[in-house]
Amino acid sequence: MKIGYVRVSTKEQNTERQLKKMRELEIEERYIFIDKQSGKDFNRPQYQALKLIIREGDLLYLDALDRLGRDYDGIIAEWKYITRELKADVVVLENETLFDSRKFRSMGDLGKLMEDQFLSLLSYVAEQERKKSKQRQAEGIEAAIGQGIKFGRPKFEITKEFIVVYDAWKEGKITAVAAMKELGIKPNTFYRRVKEIEKMKAST
Repeated sequence: MKIGYVRVSTKEQNTERQLKKMRELEIEERYIFIDKQSGKDFNRPQYQALKLIIREGDLLYLDALDRLGRDYDGIIAEWKYITRELKADVVVLENETLFDSRKFRSMGDLGKLMEDQFLSLLSYVAEQERKKSKQRQAEGIEAAIGQGIKFGRPKFEITKEFIVVYDAWKEGKITAVAAMKELGIKPNTFYRRVKEIEKMKAST
C-alpha cells in the first residue's frame, strides 16, 4: 500500500504543492496524512496516526526529508523504526537516488551497514548546517545592532500628552480606563509609565 505524508510548519502555509505530488503517485486521499505543525518533534497527530496503520511492505512517500522532521537524530530513529521494525519502506521524492530504503534493503546486511553510514553522515551534515545557520543569524543581529537597528517593540515615551492625561487621572477627573483609551495604550504600559513619573517626582 502507498502512503503519503505531507507537512507544513504553520496553518497558513499551503500544502497543495506536496499534495499534487502524492496524487500524481495515485495515492488514495484517505492514505495521505497532513500535519500543519512544526517539525521540531514527532508528536504530531497525523504522523502518529500514520504510524498506526503502516505495515510490512507498505511504501511511505515524503516530498522532502525535512517534511518528516527537523530533528535529524529523530529522523534517523524514525527511519530505522519504519524500515527495520515495521519492514515498510521510505522514499523521499526530492532525491529518490539517495533516499529510497528499498535500495538498501535489496543489499541485505551490507545494505544495512551502508544505510547506517549514510544516515550518520546525513545527521552530521545537518548538524553543521544548523550551527552555520545560528552563527549567521547571530552575526546578522550583531551587525544590525552595530548599525543602530533596534529589536523588539519600541518603548512608549512619556510625552506632554501623557503627563496631561496622567494629571487628570491622578486628580480623579477621569478613570484609568479612560486614560488608557485616550492614550491608546494597554494597562501594563500605562502603569509602567505611571511608576516612572512617580519615581521621578519622588527623586526631585
